[in-house]
Amino acid sequence: MWLKPEEILLKNAFKLWVTEKDNEYFVLQRRRGYGEGGGGLTGLLVGTLDTVLDSTSKVAPYRILHHTPDSQVYWSIACGVTKDEIVQHWDWLQQNIMTTLCVFDSSEDITSFVQGKIRGLIAEEGKTSLVLEDDPEKFREALLRFEKWFELPPKEKLVTYYSCSYWKGKVPCQGWLYLSTNFLCFYSYLLGAEVKLVISWDEIWRLEKTSNVILTESIHVLAHGEDHYFSMLLHLSETFVIMEQLADYSIKRLFDKEAFQREPALSDPLQITKRGLEAHAKSAQFRTFFRLPREENLLEVHESFLWVPFSHFNTLGKICLSENYLCFASQDGSQCHVIIPMREVVSVEKPDSSSRALTVCVRGKRALRFSEVRDYQRLANTIRSRCGISASPQHSTSAEVTHSFMCLLTFSLLYINSDVCYLRFWQLKEKMKEQSWNIHFSEYGRGTSMFFTRKTRDLIVRGVPEALRGELWMLFSGAVNDMATHPGYYTELVEQSLGTSTLATDEIERDLHRSLPEHPAFQSDTGISALRRVLTAYAYRNPKIGYCQAMNILTSVLLLYAKEEEAFWLLVAVCERMLPDYFNRRIIGALVDQAVFEDLIRENLPQLVEHMTDLSFFSSVSLSWFLTLFISVLPIESAVNVVDCFFYDGIKAILQLGLAVLDYNMEALISCHDDAEAVTILNKSVFFDSVTNKDSPLPPTVQQASVGNNDKASHLNVDISELIREAYEVLQDTSVSEVESSRKRNKLYVIQTLEDTTKQNVIRVVSQEVRLSASHLDELYNLFKRQHFLSCYWTMQSPALLHHDPSLAYLEQYQLGFQQFTVLFSLLEPWAFCTTKSTLSLWVFRLIDENQDGLVNFKEFCCALDTLYSGSFTNKLKFLFKLHLPPEEEALYRAVAHVTSLLLRMEEVGRRLQEPSSPPESAKPTGASAAEESSTEEASSSTPESSDTPSSHNSQDAGPDLAEVEWSFSFEQVLASLLNEPAIVSFFERPVDIQAKLGQAKVAQLKLKSNK
Repeated sequence: MWLKPEEILLKNAFKLWVTEKDNEYFVLQRRRGYGEGGGGLTGLLVGTLDTVLDSTSKVAPYRILHHTPDSQVYWSIACGVTKDEIVQHWDWLQQNIMTTLCVFDSSEDITSFVQGKIRGLIAEEGKTSLVLEDDPEKFREALLRFEKWFELPPKEKLVTYYSCSYWKGKVPCQGWLYLSTNFLCFYSYLLGAEVKLVISWDEIWRLEKTSNVILTESIHVLAHGEDHYFSMLLHLSETFVIMEQLADYSIKRLFDKEAFQREPALSDPLQITKRGLEAHAKSAQFRTFFRLPREENLLEVHESFLWVPFSHFNTLGKICLSENYLCFASQDGSQCHVIIPMREVVSVEKPDSSSRALTVCVRGKRALRFSEVRDYQRLANTIRSRCGISASPQHSTSAEVTHSFMCLLTFSLLYINSDVCYLRFWQLKEKMKEQSWNIHFSEYGRGTSMFFTRKTRDLIVRGVPEALRGELWMLFSGAVNDMATHPGYYTELVEQSLGTSTLATDEIERDLHRSLPEHPAFQSDTGISALRRVLTAYAYRNPKIGYCQAMNILTSVLLLYAKEEEAFWLLVAVCERMLPDYFNRRIIGALVDQAVFEDLIRENLPQLVEHMTDLSFFSSVSLSWFLTLFISVLPIESAVNVVDCFFYDGIKAILQLGLAVLDYNMEALISCHDDAEAVTILNKSVFFDSVTNKDSPLPPTVQQASVGNNDKASHLNVDISELIREAYEVLQDTSVSEVESSRKRNKLYVIQTLEDTTKQNVIRVVSQEVRLSASHLDELYNLFKRQHFLSCYWTMQSPALLHHDPSLAYLEQYQLGFQQFTVLFSLLEPWAFCTTKSTLSLWVFRLIDENQDGLVNFKEFCCALDTLYSGSFTNKLKFLFKLHLPPEEEALYRAVAHVTSLLLRMEEVGRRLQEPSSPPESAKPTGASAAEESSTEEASSSTPESSDTPSSHNSQDAGPDLAEVEWSFSFEQVLASLLNEPAIVSFFERPVDIQAKLGQAKVAQLKLKSNK
């Protein structure tokens, strides 16, 4: 590898280096301890020094130096891991440089020419990926060590590296941590003790920051049931963010493809860089905090003060700029933030250059003044250039009363005659709440550029007026921005999806009348039709999700308070931003939040944890709470208050309410003797039906009807506002970023748990078909799965990756194409010294690929190996015999064999009728038909699926049946001939050390890929 010319001192260098070649201008040196004569004390000391110190000249075993005869200065210009590599550089210098140097008159000119030439070579090499790195020279050095130590395939992209300590037992090993696209690697070499660790990101179960008495702060990695700790990192938080991003990237790309399509920035695994991962992490955090569309990316961040008119002071915070939004978030604990769509900006003024201030004017005669902005001139110009887009139709606030027409109208019609006094009392309370919100709007603004503060949350907790609920849901969720930037989109979707018939539309039709069936709004065709249109339009928009149960219940509630198009965009916000991966086949998002919920129970309810050690019980009970935002368990008049909090605080509102429910029932849960009693306590009819809403338009007598009819109800009525207020006290110190961090940490564990469940199910099915032990099948499955991933690591177009679908049957989720099969089969076949491996692999692949789709699943692979490992001599020979049946002629062979067999049998029957007293001798038909018949009958009667079952093995070992003996001569003759050769029999019957074979394959799998 060519190096940027760097002056070095050779005063003591010859103690560490040996000159191999030299001439008038160049010297090729080998480091002591490497190559011939290496080892001993010198090798140990030099190896330790190479590992600890960060310098290519001290790490690479070979180097080339440039010097001139009349100068004592040497310049390092190249290094190499192997002698062949450095010799290639040396030969290039001899052929291309040496002949030119003789024309120069001075040493300075010679050195300048050599340095310029080397820099030119480096620039050519750096035009690819290294140009994206912060320090290309140091990165080249690290890349050299990475390739030398780990011998991974050349395509593996090194992202970054860090010096750290790895704790192996109770002893730390100082070395280097390398983070690449697909692997986490560590290397240490201290006084002869080498530690080398390679873990693929898709094998990690846990990734978290931890601290204890010994390690003040470290990164914990759990993989293959082993714990790994990395400490003494200079930039631990930065390291952890990169590791978290790489692990999440691997999980999405390899396991969770439904979510990966939304990450275009990470589409090419060969172009991922540290800078790109850091930017991706910041953008994701930015979008989550401000509830922005997934297309937005964080472009600029500026520290500044924002004048807050309602408090009459400047609050310190950060301006965050994306393609279409200008956002501000305070950093002084005031919990104030504001979101300004660029389409709302009217002008940008710079009134005061001395205070580095600028004023952003927005529609509605409002202005926001930012001061002490370091680069305010450039920021002002950027905002001006981005806000020149004409305004789109905005969310109307004049007709908000019509948003809740379904709810208010039906409530009024039902109860105006039954409880007029209560209705008037409720209307009075609604007016008081509306007045409180109007005061808030006058101080903090209304609409898309409203200030979000603690007071906003306090008003949410007290309850949102029915008339404002739709408007505020749209604002808090960010759906108002989606709708404003996509005018006419919903109408087009409805027209395009009209009349379509898919699995999703069938499921929607089935669930339409199950969506709030007791509510009058969905007892008529008006409400049902609106619900159908919204759900069908979303299924058409996002076919990967389509339709999932619980979406109908959520959409029903949205339609009560929002217009039809608004309900659609609210559903988009919930499914694609606020509850990611909830509504897919495996409900991974819900399972992740269940794991977060368990963590919060351990932290906040220790008394309950002491009594119930298995917290997975709460996950099963609370799953419906998360999927439906408590709508399915709470009375509708109470559930809408929960939805209010959810749209403002996200999943944190659901988590803290779940904790509040458990805390409220703490005494009853502790007194339980088993899970059944606990389920009864948390049952809808026992606790949740007793949760009422004192601000609901429903009279108290109606709200308590369900509770009054339940004789087992022992709970006093609980007001939902009080329950929510208590819930906010539980997690008042937990920020949104902490919740998101916990989500990322638990997502790895949830995904790996699902993968492990898949593995156990596959092993259980396959173990009934083969004689391999469960432990061998476990290791074989890991090898098979890794081989599948090896074809996916360095490309996005791998056939195996494209065919992977978590919704398929367990056996079909991981399959190998021919190239992947050939590599793995060559590592595991019992005849490793065979020179025709590729031909044999092709024949085996063709035979076991039963459905001829070009892919082999795990069961087919295991059945073939089981025959080769544990089958009898006869079975192995039959397996090899069937390999030679041409696939394109198989059907014809079977037909000819069947007809021939019938004719021969008819002839024999006729012969027996003519000679009843004399039993016929064994018929010996000649010609190709007999051979064809015998071979095809053997092939058709001994498919891998049938011949590998225990019963079929026994029958085959015992010998063919009578009819087979009478007419199948070719195989019988071959078998008889081979039985006369002891060497062949002993070769096929030689036992195979399966454990050793699997161990060797595990070590060689990556190296074999790298050598290809």
